[in-house]
Amino acid sequence: MEGRPQFLNALTDEARAAFARLGVRRHFAVGDVLINEGDHTQDMVVLYKGVVKVTARLDGGRAALMDIKIAGDVVGEVAALDRGPRSATVTACGDVTAAFIPACALVPFLHANPETMVPLMGVFCSRLRRSDRWRLEFAGYPVLVRLARVLVELAVSYGRKERNGVVRIDVNLSQPEFAALTGSTTNTVHKALARLRRDGLISTGERRTFVRDLPRLSQVARLSASVAEESSHRTA
Repeated sequence: MEGRPQFLNALTDEARAAFARLGVRRHFAVGDVLINEGDHTQDMVVLYKGVVKVTARLDGGRAALMDIKIAGDVVGEVAALDRGPRSATVTACGDVTAAFIPACALVPFLHANPETMVPLMGVFCSRLRRSDRWRLEFAGYPVLVRLARVLVELAVSYGRKERNGVVRIDVNLSQPEFAALTGSTTNTVHKALARLRRDGLISTGERRTFVRDLPRLSQVARLSASVAEESSHRTA
């Protein structure tokens, strides 16, 4: 389980400074929608502050949580490049600052700065790898293992280390959203979370999740000890 590289962090200082001059920055509060599924807008959105969640509609109108993005990530790049409709909705999970870069500015910039294409391709490749890994995990692991893997990834990518090694996950997720991330039902996730709490691996409250023992949680997730140790260093 590796940390997730952000697009902006992969750019050179010069490219990052030039890229920051593109688009218009806007501010959002929790619950505000940055992108609506089905819209035909063609901006790529660059996150400079905050956390957003990416959801898509399923049959019957239910929304499934597809991904989470943090400062340094981009969203909406596919529609900006292929001019198709938006495939998902992007919603602010707290205070968010983002730049909206229209396709008419993005494409010429990429042509003039070809070195930025490699980090952008990395965004696509990372998404494909995650999608492939999740499909394999859904088929091969029980819900408890899948949930533990999601919690480890959230702790590594979005966690803040507190006292006594506790990691606070700064993404507020509901049990239905955990169910969407693990490909299970809300009732099954409720039972799995309760078991992890009873075992002293996590604690929850006010839609906050605290990982109290990352190495043991990594064992439940069937991740190697070296991965757990590396994860601990990243959240420090």
